Amino acid sequence: MSILKCMFACSATTLKKKNYVSLLHTVTVCFCECINFGRLSCSTTARTEKGEDSFLKWLLLLIPATTFGLGTWQVKRREWKIKLIDELRSLTSAEPIPLPSDPLDLNHLEYRRVKVRGHYDHSQEIYILPRSPVDPEKEAREAGQLSSSGESGANVITPFYCTDLGIKILVNRGYVPKTKIKPETRMKGQVDCEVELVGVVRLTEIRKPFVPQNNVEHNRWHYRDLEAMARVTGSEPIFIDADLASTIPGGPIGGQTRVTLRNEHMQYIITWYGLCAATSYMWYAKFIRRIV
Repeated sequence: MSILKCMFACSATTLKKKNYVSLLHTVTVCFCECINFGRLSCSTTARTEKGEDSFLKWLLLLIPATTFGLGTWQVKRREWKIKLIDELRSLTSAEPIPLPSDPLDLNHLEYRRVKVRGHYDHSQEIYILPRSPVDPEKEAREAGQLSSSGESGANVITPFYCTDLGIKILVNRGYVPKTKIKPETRMKGQVDCEVELVGVVRLTEIRKPFVPQNNVEHNRWHYRDLEAMARVTGSEPIFIDADLASTIPGGPIGGQTRVTLRNEHMQYIITWYGLCAATSYMWYAKFIRRIV
């Protein structure tokens, strides 16, 4: 049993590191050690050998059965993730609806396209950084990979007074590179006239592990905290990502809504089914064909 515990501990550690080849090798080696251990421990008497060999036979069968179940579960998870991504893309491409004025009405409308009319208050810009520009096609190809574009900047969040609703909301105008974060470097994009734009509803974010705390005093934000942003700007806790068509020449680049989720399930499927195939063959060779 101690060998089995060791095997699962090693497997869990290796899986966390996403070294799937090492994981397959580790479990295979441990499986062989279990078989050899069973053979050596059964060498005292014929009666003990028969009883322990039978016990070990069915105990080790749990390993390929368990890995097969985990692989099948990952297949279902992958189907769910693909369906979720398709739903998000459908929402972000649907016809826009008028923006509700009550923040509570938006709780079930995340990623829904809405339209607003009004004007920006550029004196209260907020910067979420670091951010890289969104490229949906590239992100779809690289989903699940630990990679980045190498380009870093910020998303510019600007209070927006909705003339038809009489409320102030927060609009993510889009991405700017590091050299264009300061407003004076992009004066052409700081429009004062009334504009109509379409955006995607976003809700507040929970800070993820290793993400720094927002620095309100220095206007350095790392995640969407709508309550805090609303307090600083005097806005309603309503936040939308302006779409690409809202981009104003010289201003931030809109369309910065990420709808491609990390989808690593295929790697897990290959790992678990690979372990199932390897351990199933060793179990068959040991206990059925008796060639080990």
